[in-house]
Amino acid sequence: MPMQTIEQPATKETTYKTREVEGILDLYFYRRIGYWLAQAFMRLKITPAGVSLLGALCGVMAGHLYFYRNLGINVAGMALHVCANALDNADGQLARLTGTGSRKGRIIDSLADHLVFVSIYVHLALRYLVEGASPSVCLLALQGAAADYFRTSYLYFVKKGESFVDLDSSAALRSDYEGLSWPDQPWHKLLLALYWNFTRQQEMLSPHLKRLREISIRLFPQEIPEWFRARYQRFARPMFKLWGLLMTNTRMLILFILLFIGQPVWYFWIEVTVFNVLLVYLIYRQESMAQSLLELATTTH
Repeated sequence: MPMQTIEQPATKETTYKTREVEGILDLYFYRRIGYWLAQAFMRLKITPAGVSLLGALCGVMAGHLYFYRNLGINVAGMALHVCANALDNADGQLARLTGTGSRKGRIIDSLADHLVFVSIYVHLALRYLVEGASPSVCLLALQGAAADYFRTSYLYFVKKGESFVDLDSSAALRSDYEGLSWPDQPWHKLLLALYWNFTRQQEMLSPHLKRLREISIRLFPQEIPEWFRARYQRFARPMFKLWGLLMTNTRMLILFILLFIGQPVWYFWIEVTVFNVLLVYLIYRQESMAQSLLELATTTH
């Protein structure tokens, strides 16, 4: 029997989600490196989940190196942080390159991202607690994943050919969680419990967007109609530049600058002031958009 081969896409652009949700740094740096890494991992037969875990390991180690008040050690942490972000891009590109995307892969990728930022927040907080700072610094590590939720919803509503399997809901995840047994599948049940909780938090931030996604499944069971795609895209695209400020690249850049000047504790204050004010504004805009589209969908269908 001849060996089955996987046909590679003609260009790296075919492994992108869609251009409008990719930042400039993603398009011209991380996605290029990610595509090269995805090809290498494909030849080595490493799964996207394995790449996600490798990225998480790099990110957790980076967070630990931020604990030390030493610029050389911090720079090593920055290098590992960049590697973690490159691998975070590569896992999705590998999944699209090989056609092996799955809910389990999304769960592992999501939890890996959380591990990285928990490590960074905890180690930066400990850095200042050791030096006698107020314990209130531990309360400053607040930032949701609303930007990623908005981007995923955009891909669902706008990008043609997207499968409904990419649209996870807390209700479906809860049903699957309850169908698993702790004695038989403890690891899978734990992962699903964490992902279910994460998804529920995202939905609580944007109830109208959650409702719009639920209504769209009922009204458009086969495919999102072109007129609705166009309307959603027209409403949502102007917000992407602002949402981009809440995504990983911007936050990494700010953290690196603050590490270089020896004041990474300011990162927490930027999170709870500038970023949280922007988050509230964007959620308000997003919810208003979703409410308008809900009315449109229910009155015209």
